Amino acid sequence: MPALVALIDGSIYSQSVCDHTAWVAQKTGYPVTLMHVLGRRDVSTAPADLSGAINADARENLLAELASHDEERARLAQKRGRLILEEARARIGGQGIDEIATRLRNGDLVEALQETESDAALVIIGKRGEAADFAKMHLGSNLERVVRACTRPILVASRAFRPQNRFLIAFDGGDSVMKAVRHIAAGKLFTGMECRLLTVGQPSATVRERLETAQSVLRDAGFTVSTEIREGQPESVIIKAIEAEKIDLLVMGAYGHSRIRSLIIGSTTSEMVRSCLVPVMLFR
Repeated sequence: MPALVALIDGSIYSQSVCDHTAWVAQKTGYPVTLMHVLGRRDVSTAPADLSGAINADARENLLAELASHDEERARLAQKRGRLILEEARARIGGQGIDEIATRLRNGDLVEALQETESDAALVIIGKRGEAADFAKMHLGSNLERVVRACTRPILVASRAFRPQNRFLIAFDGGDSVMKAVRHIAAGKLFTGMECRLLTVGQPSATVRERLETAQSVLRDAGFTVSTEIREGQPESVIIKAIEAEKIDLLVMGAYGHSRIRSLIIGSTTSEMVRSCLVPVMLFR
């Protein structure tokens, strides 16, 4: 059975990730897999090139001491990782979720996730990592890498969970957002929630036709759906709509352009995740 894969890093966002995961599990019935990945910097000390700097005996003693230090650091990182996972398990279990597995991995987060995502129904991750309070206008260093690499839907948790009653789909008519529409219509997660379909751009017959198609798919699945086309800059229009209409969750396609192009002109996806105060569900 597919599982919800929640990425837990011990940051202030971890509690929110747990609460969002519990909500999804309650609605869908999926089991939960909690994953904590120990990066290489957590378990090793990379020494400088010491050749020629000190004599051979001193260098050998120093390297032995560094190796011992690395062993102790790795042991403590493993212990901390297990505690982080157990705390997360307890928080989610306290909300009535019974099927919870934990995985502690070493290495690169994206590589560890790729080993797991074939069995994932949804990946849940915090917007920022352990340095969240020091970089409030920056996304977590791993978030964009995860979103670009993962083929499964991703739920980016906001700082704190709140009840979910209304969701907005930022509808651009593309393949990713139509995938999101079909996923929502076929699943249980959004059942009982009110849906807004918002397109930002110039009205045209093609735009209206695609919007009506999406609305029809969702209405056939039992959703109450309203649609609108607004002109303006997508980021500002969507943010204003979320605030004015008390939207609880944003759904959108992820990274429609190449990474190089995004680096040059910016990315609507990154800007929305960065600026949005509600959770964001992304579809590739």
